[in-house]
Amino acid sequence: MIQLLVGLGNPGPEHALDRHNAGFWLVDQIATAAGVSLKPERGFFGDVARVRLHGHELWLLEPTTYMNRSGQSVGAFARFYKIPPENILVAHDELDLPPGQAKLKLGGGHAGHNGLRDLIAHLGTPNFWRLRLGIGHPGDRSAVVGFVLGKPPQAELERIEQALEQAQAVLPQLLAGEFEAAMMRLHRANRPAAAKPAAGSQPRPGTPSAG
Repeated sequence: MIQLLVGLGNPGPEHALDRHNAGFWLVDQIATAAGVSLKPERGFFGDVARVRLHGHELWLLEPTTYMNRSGQSVGAFARFYKIPPENILVAHDELDLPPGQAKLKLGGGHAGHNGLRDLIAHLGTPNFWRLRLGIGHPGDRSAVVGFVLGKPPQAELERIEQALEQAQAVLPQLLAGEFEAAMMRLHRANRPAAAKPAAGSQPRPGTPSAG
């Protein structure tokens, strides 16, 4: 089961709307819905809250170390509360998914994400859960830094908000340790909706019919 939910991002109002802060957005929404506020904890190099959701206790953590030192915060917290890596869920922005998609995975590499890179170094293992929040890709590697540190346009932001809603919808399964069910639910939510035929239209000759 998940005991600690970490949102990755950069602190400060100048970064609040950056794509790179998608993990912060999720944790902030969960905290708001639970009626709690994250408080600074210097010993953990981050902002922390404890909530009770769906019958389970859950720690929320937002490192305030800047992205490339996120592991310092998560490592300190996990060691103090003796939380094993496989009970940690890290929510982060994902260049390899389009806006509007959210996916779960356990372990894997960092794929150039500096926050994940530092987490793996401090936890000593890549075997923690990741909630990958799609932000899309600028199409050119040289444009990635400016892209992740930029604000998405309204249409993209609305799709990212939908992914955040999907992620919150699977929290009951994650807290109960039902990871397969959570992954399946997110997978179904990510499927594009089938186009509806226009009213009164008929299939063209040779077009396979449903069923």
